[in-house]
Amino acid sequence: MLISFEGKTVIVAGAARGIGRAITRAFAAEGARVLACDRLVGEIEAVEGVTALAVDVTDPASIDSVVAQAGGRVDVLAYVAGGVLGQRPKPLEEVTPEEFAGIVDVNLKGCFLFVRGVAPVMKNAGSGRIVTISSRAGLATSLTGIQAYASAKHGQVGLVKQLAQELGPFGITVNSVAPGFMATSPDYEWQWNSYSEEFRRTFADRIAMRRMGTPEDIADAVLFLASDRASWITGQTLPVTGSPLA
Repeated sequence: MLISFEGKTVIVAGAARGIGRAITRAFAAEGARVLACDRLVGEIEAVEGVTALAVDVTDPASIDSVVAQAGGRVDVLAYVAGGVLGQRPKPLEEVTPEEFAGIVDVNLKGCFLFVRGVAPVMKNAGSGRIVTISSRAGLATSLTGIQAYASAKHGQVGLVKQLAQELGPFGITVNSVAPGFMATSPDYEWQWNSYSEEFRRTFADRIAMRRMGTPEDIADAVLFLASDRASWITGQTLPVTGSPLA
């Protein structure tokens, strides 16, 4: 099954590390012009066909600036930005409203704002692909133990369904990929290292495929959902976890 993005313009939000970096590489390898944006713009990998841009996903003006750089055409938006912002799990009565809101803002509000930013361009073209990176934490409880993260990822899954219904008549699909755990950033490396040696040693034994996932596994799923091969799939969240979800 040939999937190509020759002549396509792709925005990857949250492109500096881990899954976002793998998605950026994958689109560029398939011929796309990629606008890779992140607040950590200095960490975006230099790859042919990739333009690195700074963005604050909670600021509509910053998002509009990225969309303007696309020059009136956005074929694909991959929204990867999010995470736990360096927060650690603690009892809910110790969580401040500001801490809760910060995680919700980058994982859920930012997703809404970025889709809002690209929607007019995609509507004018009569087509578009939007793929978000949610999480297994958006379908179950979160291994992070962080209430805001589970809440935001569940919210993102609902947002995907609602936007798919709204944007479908304009030829735009909206889907999500829900990765299983992988230590792809300092926050998740800390989480991994917080587990006991026994837990880490046997973790893959709990996965049906008997291996940890990689950012490239997630990128492959994103490219499929962003391709013409997925033109009648919308509003779906695809778990990419190496196991069936209970």
